[in-house]
Amino acid sequence: MASTTPSPHNRNREEDEDDPVDGMISRTGCAKLHYALQDCMAEHQDWRKCQTEVQKFKECMTTFQNTRKEQLLKQRISATQSA
Repeated sequence: MASTTPSPHNRNREEDEDDPVDGMISRTGCAKLHYALQDCMAEHQDWRKCQTEVQKFKECMTTFQNTRKEQLLKQRISATQSA
């Protein structure tokens, strides 16, 4: 009898409902890539075999971080000019 490993990002599990990490990743727009990376890790149990997924997730997060930095800088400049 074969046993299947449950998906690490099964959203039906009650304990994940208030997971702050999932919430943060969802807000970045990179959740699908994060889940693809989790799936790869669950399947291969070796991050070296998941380098494509690692790179895609890293690029998405870097893009989000750079965009967020620009937004915060603009807000700070605008607040300084208003004062």
